[in-house]
Amino acid sequence: MEGADFSLADLGRRLRRERRARGVSLDALAAASGVSRSMISDVERGAKAPTVVVLARLATALGTTAARLLDEPAADRVIVLRHAGQPALRQDGGWERRILSPTLPGVEFEFIRTTVPARVIVGEFAAHAPGSREYVAVERGELTVTIDGVPHRLTAGDAMYYAGDAVHAFANDGSEECVYFMAMEVSTRDREH
Repeated sequence: MEGADFSLADLGRRLRRERRARGVSLDALAAASGVSRSMISDVERGAKAPTVVVLARLATALGTTAARLLDEPAADRVIVLRHAGQPALRQDGGWERRILSPTLPGVEFEFIRTTVPARVIVGEFAAHAPGSREYVAVERGELTVTIDGVPHRLTAGDAMYYAGDAVHAFANDGSEECVYFMAMEVSTRDREH
């Protein structure tokens, strides 16, 4: 993640903490996420920045959100996230994913604003736990959301819902920048039992 607005050391510490809290070994996380053991180790040591897709795969494999790996939980009743304090992940190709929601104790939820230049593929994200939900709303431009191999083209003003336990991918096939919002609730049912 080039130009990320967070500390690699803090990210590594949180990833290691979440992995250990769930009793998951490096090998098990590598197998569940499809991310190499060496990459996970590098991220945990703060030696390497993962791409947005790799970070999402690690979070999904742990049954959590990328936001939880990027920020400490806050329990305040009111939390204002100023623009400068929002975790922003920037990727090759010029797209940016900005997390607009705070990390709350016991809540696996993200509210995200993504800006994607024309003709840029964001990538494919792994299925979350059964019972997870995702909502997408396009503010500007057009976006192709592919759910389990089926593409859905959205334009400005369109919105969609899909079960988050499906493989999902995003791409801006249009000729102008796309801005979209996503709300994601990751189910923790499997961890509760």
